[in-house]
Amino acid sequence: ADHIIDIGPEGGDGGGKILFEGTPEELVKVKESYTGYYLKDELDIHQKYQIP
Repeated sequence: ADHIIDIGPEGGDGGGKILFEGTPEELVKVKESYTGYYLKDELDIHQKYQIP
């Protein structure tokens, strides 16, 4: 995705707050984001094997 809107931090009553809006690379820096936490490994792998 080029643009992510992350809503949380939890589901149900613990969610509903916009935690982040922007690029995946910026999202991985948001400590409150579970999405960013899991996305970080995917981005690292993608960048490691990206052909210049």
